[in-house]
Amino acid sequence: MDIPFVVQTGGGVLIAYFAVYALRKAFTASAFDGLYLWGLDYKAAISICQIIGYLLSKCCGVKIVSELKRTHRLPAIILSAAGAELSLVLFGLIPCPANFFCLFFNGLSLGCMWGFLFSYIEGRRLTDLLAGFLGVSIVISSGAAKSFGLYVLSLHVSPFWMPALIGGIAAPLLVGISALLDRLPEPTAEEKSEKSERKPLHKAQRRHLLKRYALLLIPLFVVNILYTVLRDIKEDFLVDIIRYTDIRLSPFLFVRIDSIVTLLLLAILGSMIKVRNNRRALVILLALMFAGSVVVFLSSVFFNSLRSVPLLWLFLQSLGIYTAYLAFQAVFFDRFIAHFKIKGTAGFFIYVSDVLGYSASCLFLCGKSLLGVRANWLEYYGILSVAVGIICILSIGIVFSILQQKRHVRYAFK
Repeated sequence: MDIPFVVQTGGGVLIAYFAVYALRKAFTASAFDGLYLWGLDYKAAISICQIIGYLLSKCCGVKIVSELKRTHRLPAIILSAAGAELSLVLFGLIPCPANFFCLFFNGLSLGCMWGFLFSYIEGRRLTDLLAGFLGVSIVISSGAAKSFGLYVLSLHVSPFWMPALIGGIAAPLLVGISALLDRLPEPTAEEKSEKSERKPLHKAQRRHLLKRYALLLIPLFVVNILYTVLRDIKEDFLVDIIRYTDIRLSPFLFVRIDSIVTLLLLAILGSMIKVRNNRRALVILLALMFAGSVVVFLSSVFFNSLRSVPLLWLFLQSLGIYTAYLAFQAVFFDRFIAHFKIKGTAGFFIYVSDVLGYSASCLFLCGKSLLGVRANWLEYYGILSVAVGIICILSIGIVFSILQQKRHVRYAFK
C-alpha cells in the first residue's frame, strides 16, 4: 500500500469535506428560539430553504458531475466555496427574518461538492479506503460543525454571524486542499482494467443505465432515501432532540461521540481494499447496510431501556445510520460499476440517489412544520427511526436476493 498517497489523498478529501460541512451546517448549533417565519419555527424554515437549494443543486449535479471534465474540477470547487461563504455573510448582514433566502443559496452552492471531490478518488485500487476517509468526514464533520458553532456562540458572537465566521476559515481551507488534490495523477492502466475506466456519461447513456439496472437500483434508492431523511433530521435538529433526554449539552459533546464512530467506520470501510472480488465486495457492503439498519431499529425500539445511558443511545444511532448510509454512498457504486463493467462514473448514480433522498428529506421536514405535527423532536425522530429500520431491512434483503440470481442482473453497458 502506498502510505504517503493514502495519507495525502485520504486526509485531503476528509479535510476538504470537513470544510464543506463547516460552510453548510454550522448554523444548526443555534436554536433561534422565539423566532418565526410565516408562522413556522424560524430554524425549521431556514433548514427547509437550505435543503431546497441543496436539492436543486443535486438535480443539476446529475448532469454536471456526470459530465465533469478533469480540467473543470478545481474552478467548480472555487466557485462553489465562494458562493457558499458569500451567502453566509449576507445571512449576517440582512436583518432577520428577511435573511432566510441566504441559506437557500448556501445549499445551492454546495450540493455538487461531494461529486467534485469523489471524482478525484474513484476508479482506483485504493478507492474503498480513500472513499472511507471521504465518507467518515460526514460523521465527524456533522458533530464538529455543531460543536464549533456552540463554541463560537459561547464567545457571545451573534447566531447570525457565527456561520460566516466559521465559513471564513473553512472556505480558504477547502480551496487550498482541493488545489492539492487537483495535482493527483490519473488512475493507472491496471486500475482502469480492474475497476473499469471512468468516463463522462451523457443523457442517453444515463437513461439506459437506469433502465438496465432498475431491478437492483429501486430498493437501494429506497434505502438511501430513508437514511438521508433520518440523517438530515438528526444532523439539523440533534440539539433540539437531546433537549428531551438527560444528555448534558456541551460544546464538544458531538465531536467526542462522532470521533469514535468515525474511527470504527474508517476501519470497516478501509478494510474493503482487501476484497479484490467486486461481487463479494457488494455482498459485504449489503451486509453492512443490513447490520446498520438492525442497530437503528433495535436502539429505537429499546430506547426506554437506554434512557439511563442516553449517550449510548446516541452513539448506537450514529453508528447504525452512518454504517448503512456510508456503505452505500461512499463505496457501493464504485464497486457496482467495477463489477458490471460500466464505462461511467459513480457520481451519476450517487447524485440520482441524492436527488431522491433530499426530495424526501424536504417533504418530511415540511410535513412536520406545515402540517402542525405537535410531537416533540425526540418522539418524531424515534417513530421515524423505527420505520426506517424495518423498511431498510426488508429492502436490503430484496437486493441481496436479486444479486444472488446473477442471470437476472449480469449486464455490461456498451
